[in-house]
Amino acid sequence: MQTKAPVRKAASEMSEQSNRIAVLIPCFNEAVTIAKVVNDFKRELPEATIYVYDNNSTDDTASIARTAGAIVRFEPRQGKGNVVRQMFREIDADCYLMVDGDDTYPAQAARSLCEPILNGIADMTVGDRLSNGTYAEENKRAFHNFGNNLVRSMIKWIYGYSFDDVMTGYRAFSKIFVKTLPVTSEGFQIETELSIHAVDRRFRILDVPIAYRDRPEGSVSKLNTVSDGIKVVMMIGSLFKEYRPLKFFTLISLAFLIVGLALGLPVVSEFIETGLVPRLPTALLATGLVFLSALFLATGLILDSVAKTERKQWELTVNREISRQ
Repeated sequence: MQTKAPVRKAASEMSEQSNRIAVLIPCFNEAVTIAKVVNDFKRELPEATIYVYDNNSTDDTASIARTAGAIVRFEPRQGKGNVVRQMFREIDADCYLMVDGDDTYPAQAARSLCEPILNGIADMTVGDRLSNGTYAEENKRAFHNFGNNLVRSMIKWIYGYSFDDVMTGYRAFSKIFVKTLPVTSEGFQIETELSIHAVDRRFRILDVPIAYRDRPEGSVSKLNTVSDGIKVVMMIGSLFKEYRPLKFFTLISLAFLIVGLALGLPVVSEFIETGLVPRLPTALLATGLVFLSALFLATGLILDSVAKTERKQWELTVNREISRQ
């Protein structure tokens, strides 16, 4: 999957001069593990600049990360999506490697994730925890495997692309990808948004199998399976409406049409036989549902044209910007 995108300078005054590799670690109360994570990535990627973004931690995450040698910054808006948005705005690099600060992802896989980006083979590499079975073995949280599979299936059905692991927090990105991503989510929906953006804009995606390990003792997950799962599903629905409006509104149109026909056909049949419409309320309801069906279909057609025009404009802008580099 391939497309191009403009490279823009970050608007923030904190933007750094371009790094070859930037390791991005969003953190909230990871004092137990952050020193090990920073040291592991310093060892595996000595040429990289490591950034730890502290998201209102109430423990010593920031000071421990700074002592370990990371550049520490703060994001006051709570939520992983807010942290990722700010990281992508402020940091300039050729390859962005994003990893959680909970020491569940192996630093040994870092170069395998970065090399396809630096060599121009991929725009997003995904640390796949599922293919080798380590996530199912190590993860002790109920329903997480089910939720991951549900999200994968929804994206496959809506967008036609099958991720091996859609909810992983271990990914690498090209500069083009990062600087053209409009982050709209605030929390853990960010992984889903990254995945859908990559598919919709036809970026090149590469899955890289990794070994997953569960959190060490004393480290606590901030993810709520039910509430965050609902937010992820709602995010998929919202992006479905924006990126695939014809398919989205056609499904709604079909639902109204089926119910309308189910109610209306017996009334029509009775009218043909007797010349009478004894169930007038049912007839009016069926007529209204069929009318709504047509309205939703027309809405989908109009928004689909708008989405296609926006996508074409995006591609033209991308090509113009890149030709200026």
